[in-house]
Amino acid sequence: MKKIFVLGGTGFVGAHVCEKLVREGWHVTVPTRRRANANAVQHLPGLTVQELSVHDEAVLTQAMTGHDAVVNLVAILHGDQAAFAHTHVALPQKIARACLVNGVKQLVHVSALGANAQQPDSLPSMYLRSKSEGEAVLIQAAVGGSAGAGADHGFDLSLLRPSVIFGANDKFLNLFAKLQKVFPLMPLAGASARFQPVWVEDVASAVVACLQGVSTLPSPRTIEVAGPDVYTLKELVQLSAQLSGVCGGRGRPVLGLPEWAGRLQASMMSLAPGEPLMSLDNLDSMKQDNVASGQLPGLAALGITAAALKPIAQGYLAR
Repeated sequence: MKKIFVLGGTGFVGAHVCEKLVREGWHVTVPTRRRANANAVQHLPGLTVQELSVHDEAVLTQAMTGHDAVVNLVAILHGDQAAFAHTHVALPQKIARACLVNGVKQLVHVSALGANAQQPDSLPSMYLRSKSEGEAVLIQAAVGGSAGAGADHGFDLSLLRPSVIFGANDKFLNLFAKLQKVFPLMPLAGASARFQPVWVEDVASAVVACLQGVSTLPSPRTIEVAGPDVYTLKELVQLSAQLSGVCGGRGRPVLGLPEWAGRLQASMMSLAPGEPLMSLDNLDSMKQDNVASGQLPGLAALGITAAALKPIAQGYLAR
């Protein structure tokens, strides 16, 4: 039985990935800082939960011993420059070195649509720049084993770049639907930003397909993971309310804010306790459309037909 190490396996996408891997007969190891975080997956047969900090390189390297493949799903949406670098750049560096030390054969890394490993400084936000820098360090390690581990071999690398991900427990459409059940009017920053939402099950299937060698693309391969339809943020907000039955399916009025007002709104949100609904860096990310470029292979290269948003979202938002 092949063994796989899944970082971020306790999250929204991670739970779907772990379930599919277990079904395919993999033995899955999920590291987490606290075992309670793994409640959604620890019941799966053949899955082992390990309590550890993935940011401790020595501990990470030891925990990865004996595994055939690694999946990295760890990411943050909010933070400062240091936080993004810590999660999106330093962690991939540690993962690459651990893979090389342990002779791991495959790594699947989930990045973000719009990342550019060749020109990270050209991108508008800390999030996208850090995602791009993380891709770059993994590519360097994969092709030459030059991540500082003293190894002269690399590993098979798949970089998946998803658009915004939707599904039954998402914090995207569900959040907008809940807000419109409370507020009579939705002032919205970045209303004209464009997205190509992709179903969480399709993202998980893409991870598994890469591990199974479905694609004939050479390593390192970069695949854009996007759904069949493009929406503006305003259209997605309106759709979330309609499908969840707000105001009899009519939804609330959505007021697109000019840039200055949107940045003021995001600044105020960032002052609230807890994780903000939107940050200034989120707005900066939306300056670049979150849609497939068409210059890179997509889900079809993995034999996957992307599911449309409406019928799936209606199923869970209506509940």
